[in-house]
Amino acid sequence: PQPLLIPLDYYFFLMDSSKEAKLILENGQEFKGFSFGAERSVSGEVVFNTGMVGYPESITDPSYKGQILVLTYPLIGNYGVPGKEIENNLLKNFESDRIQVQALVVSDYSFEYSHWNAKKSLAEWLKEENIPAIYGIDTRKLTKTLREEGAMLGKIIVNDDDVPFYDPNTIDIVKEVSIKEPIIYNENKKNKKVVVVDCGVKNNIIRNLIKRNLTVVRVPYDYDFLTGFFDGLIISNGPGDPKMCRETVYNIGRAMKHSIPTFGICLGNQLLALAAGEGHPVAVGEIAE
Repeated sequence: PQPLLIPLDYYFFLMDSSKEAKLILENGQEFKGFSFGAERSVSGEVVFNTGMVGYPESITDPSYKGQILVLTYPLIGNYGVPGKEIENNLLKNFESDRIQVQALVVSDYSFEYSHWNAKKSLAEWLKEENIPAIYGIDTRKLTKTLREEGAMLGKIIVNDDDVPFYDPNTIDIVKEVSIKEPIIYNENKKNKKVVVVDCGVKNNIIRNLIKRNLTVVRVPYDYDFLTGFFDGLIISNGPGDPKMCRETVYNIGRAMKHSIPTFGICLGNQLLALAAGEGHPVAVGEIAE
């Protein structure tokens, strides 16, 4: 069969019909572009991610809660968004049950997508979940600014509707992404049992623990997990300032006195450091996967 050829004029039509938007950083820099998500203004902490693939996983990662995410790979949206299949009571293709980012910033958005597993476009998904997004941005210049000056506050303005800057690090934002009650996965008396303190845990962490024949007890970030028996402790990734998680730090400190095998991931590692008496925030604007 002949390949589908889309006239270049079609892309110019789509760009011309897009609503103008702009990203404003707290240092005064402005980046003009076009909206392809929810048409509302929003603010948050601006960070970047250098992954070449995996935007459905990245924007559903709870670690990005409260953040405006910049994707450095130039072409985004070309393979659409997969379906919401469930495996082990977890969404198979996403890191949580919703989009977590405040907003999305890309260089070039692909209005046409093609993938055997795609159910909708990225723009459709963003609009469904009321998440703003902007394309046509010079992400090279923006990323260089964030790399040199560190993560900073910013806001996306649509329809000239200005909003104040918002800093997610000034609140206990982990509370917004953690579960409220314990959940047990892969329960089996023959398995070793691992407690995962949910500070915004990614689904893939739990999936990988299940693959290793472990029973996973997922608990809220401020839960007293020392009331039960378990073989190991994992403090998960998550958003925000670790110093806001006072109850979590206290419980980790208690666990450290019992010589329990303990592993921290991203924010969890910072919480471990605070429980041990040390801790320093990461200044660079990149969030690693």
